Amino acid sequence: FEVRGDAASLLIGNMGAWDFLWMFSKQTLTGLFIGLTISDKYASFVAIEGGSMQPTLNPGSRNLFGSLEGDFVLLEKLCLRKYKFSRGDVVIFRSPYERNERFVKRLIALQGDWVIVPGKNDIVKIPKGHCWVEGDNEVPSFDSRLFGP
Repeated sequence: FEVRGDAASLLIGNMGAWDFLWMFSKQTLTGLFIGLTISDKYASFVAIEGGSMQPTLNPGSRNLFGSLEGDFVLLEKLCLRKYKFSRGDVVIFRSPYERNERFVKRLIALQGDWVIVPGKNDIVKIPKGHCWVEGDNEVPSFDSRLFGP
């Protein structure tokens, strides 16, 4: 079996392309895993959906090209164990009813505080380990006024 010069250079050229593809794939996957780890453990960007925090945070809509327009927030997860929450902080938390859904609300009261429930005139003491959250725009907001502390 005899290989001509043109075929040999084509074979070597293809091996270079395969080496490049292999190296590119490894680097891409490594970057993806590092990015997922950072997103899961330290910080990630979250698109705002719904109008409960308007005018502070505004929901997006998809434009003609399919990209999301509107406000995004940086969800920083690293300092949660040490951070001292205070009234007025904007927080992100999981829905008490739907685990996969996240809410963005303003922290109104902390454990031990008393709250007058808007619209009901009930007075509620916030139990230990709980807080009271409300949206800035109360009409479309699903918050502590509905599900409690």
